[in-house]
Amino acid sequence: MEDATILDFEFEAHASPVAVADREALLQNPGFGKVFTDHMVVIKYSVEKGWHDARVQPRGPIQIDPACAVLHYAQEIFEGMKAYRMPDGGAALFRPEANAKRFRDSAERMAMVPLPEELFLSSVRELVRIDRDWIPNSEGGSLYLRPFMFASETFLGVKPASEYLYMVIASPAGAYFKGGAPSVTLWISEHYTRAAPGGTGAAKCGGNYASSLIAQAEAIRNECDQVVFLDAVENKWVEELGGMNTFFVFEDGSIQTPPLGGTILPGITRESLLTLARDAGITVREERYSIDQWEADARSGKLREAFACGTAAVVTPIGRVRGRETDFTIGNGGPGILTEKLRADLVAIQRGEAPDPHGWLKRLF
Repeated sequence: MEDATILDFEFEAHASPVAVADREALLQNPGFGKVFTDHMVVIKYSVEKGWHDARVQPRGPIQIDPACAVLHYAQEIFEGMKAYRMPDGGAALFRPEANAKRFRDSAERMAMVPLPEELFLSSVRELVRIDRDWIPNSEGGSLYLRPFMFASETFLGVKPASEYLYMVIASPAGAYFKGGAPSVTLWISEHYTRAAPGGTGAAKCGGNYASSLIAQAEAIRNECDQVVFLDAVENKWVEELGGMNTFFVFEDGSIQTPPLGGTILPGITRESLLTLARDAGITVREERYSIDQWEADARSGKLREAFACGTAAVVTPIGRVRGRETDFTIGNGGPGILTEKLRADLVAIQRGEAPDPHGWLKRLF
């Protein structure tokens, strides 16, 4: 089907939506990924019909066959994005076109039929419009949106599926890290890598996250918040965390981040921060950075700050890095001045509290 595919959405209202008082109570402290709205989007694909049967319906279980292709061959992709409450009570999405494009790129890498980008955008808009009352009004709150697609064909055989199910669910979100920690401690993964050249590192697919879980569990056992992965070839170059991109801030005020190249997810928050830094006249480098250099620069004071970024956590300062044979602190071990400024500048745009020179915010209502 062409990208011009436009579908009208049928709407089935939830017969027993969450009561207003109960919903308001849940929105006071929703956490992350634990509370869900009343409805969800479902769109089907088949070779015969193309994309069809677009619906917004009550959120509920999915019935699939035990031979459903995704259960055996892991053809699955997803996105993460947010709807923000605006100062006037309306709502907006942040750079949804970038999510739509990345979703398409992920589908192509996983040999899946790409969802037309306009259909992706209209599906998200429809769900937010219907479940708008679930957008938190609290400081730092947002409505996290999870579009995803998986191979739904019933068969056993190693080949791309010919049927897919695309869905969107929504979850009101508060702080990503428990306790709102001022900074996080990272564990260096020595035995596991997240992605290799030619692999699926640049695709947002569940398999990338599944492979990171054992390393993340190792980090937790060592009393760290997150794992940081090194490259799969030389096991020396810093790549990304289990689900976030990394940045480094130096004494001369410049910033550096590992370059994209197929093994790192092209984060939308990452690209936005690079743009804001350049707008502010900050020298930006997209260059490789070794774990040994990271430690040396932190100990000498050349490296003043480090932070991780992603849709869920936005910007999170990195205060300490640990491994089996190393343990070092970055700066004062807490948030740095430039880290906090970049975060504040980005959040202000996302929430409609500052000018949006790049047209990133897309108003919904």
